[in-house]
Amino acid sequence: MKDVKKISYDGYKYIDGGVCAAKGFRANGLYSGIKANPSEKYDLCLVVSDVLCNAAGVFTQNKVQAAPVTVSKSHLKATGGKAKAFILNSKNANACNPDGIEKSEKMCSLAAERLCIPSEQVLIAQTGVIGQTMPIEPIENNIDSLVYGLSENGNEKAAIAIMTTDTVKKEVAVEFTLGGKVCHLGGMGKGSGMICPNMATTLNVITTDCAITSEMLQKALSDVVKVTYNCLYVDGDQSTNDTCAVMANGLAENSVIDSENEDYAAFKQALYIVMSNITKMLAKDGEGATKLLECNVTGAKTEKDALAVAKSVISSDLLKCAMFASDANVGRIACAIGYADADFDPAGFSVVLESSKGSIKFFEKGAIMPFSEDEAAEMLSDDEIKINVTLSDGDAKATAWGCDLTYEYIKINADYRT
Repeated sequence: MKDVKKISYDGYKYIDGGVCAAKGFRANGLYSGIKANPSEKYDLCLVVSDVLCNAAGVFTQNKVQAAPVTVSKSHLKATGGKAKAFILNSKNANACNPDGIEKSEKMCSLAAERLCIPSEQVLIAQTGVIGQTMPIEPIENNIDSLVYGLSENGNEKAAIAIMTTDTVKKEVAVEFTLGGKVCHLGGMGKGSGMICPNMATTLNVITTDCAITSEMLQKALSDVVKVTYNCLYVDGDQSTNDTCAVMANGLAENSVIDSENEDYAAFKQALYIVMSNITKMLAKDGEGATKLLECNVTGAKTEKDALAVAKSVISSDLLKCAMFASDANVGRIACAIGYADADFDPAGFSVVLESSKGSIKFFEKGAIMPFSEDEAAEMLSDDEIKINVTLSDGDAKATAWGCDLTYEYIKINADYRT
């Protein structure tokens, strides 16, 4: 099962629609020929707003950045944070190619010509093999079908088109109210491997009909990224292509959010709900994964310390292997807590592991507690496991997400190109 258990939030309702849940957004996805054969599903998609949007983005921290990252950054700068469309492809990352910028710009201009807009209003993201020439012919041959097939119900096709080693599409949307106006915010994401806790870890498109300035949109996105995608770990490798962009078209007709007021807080919460759920989906669908791991840290001196401990635990390969085997080798948790770059009392931590099959305390005040191996194995056999670490140093908290490490991970990455 790859579905994640969604948490309910007062004032927010989960709805269908993904990137098309918000008013005025249409999408489409199709097979263009970038992938070797049609049985590999779609490989090209487009998300478009009926009106010009305020936009914001966050991108990979890898120093080797793919052409689409460079182009999207350039377009956001040229327009002052505006966009109307987002084109994406899978199977080819268009990274480290001598003609990469030219190909990414060409994809944007092809979409822009059909949409009758400046090419700078088109953002782009690409994913797949690094260092492989990006063919432009599949986009040229299919751009008309891609644009003319745009639909208010095209979100699923778009979500499928950005999948690489993903086994399931990933999309979430919520409905909420601002000043009496019904608003919507939805998104789609992709990513199973090459995922390390540094932004953006994946490709993500988020759309909303809220009215919010580009500046406040960028602030909200940058803040929420820190506690969602930046807390996601699958394998320790950071992509050259990581991209997350938000487009807000204002069609909900709420009062424009231009400061950190109550409406901004409500919008930011909606953004967190969507991004945190996609983060968990990405973790649970990690390459070869069978289990979603969630590490919750409380009682830290600072949020930075809490994040450091949570990320350290969730990124331990030894622990990930133990969780795959449902083996309560919990000393690996203590070890990971200990080498975290954080300030805490090593004699004051406790650890509780829980799932839908039970809960067991393994450490108290830094010391191991007696437990039943059989009960622990049963509890750890669930497909979602929470690792709750309590420190004794303050009130700060943080959460990080990851997955187990399986034989299948090796197989997928050994055979990735073939």
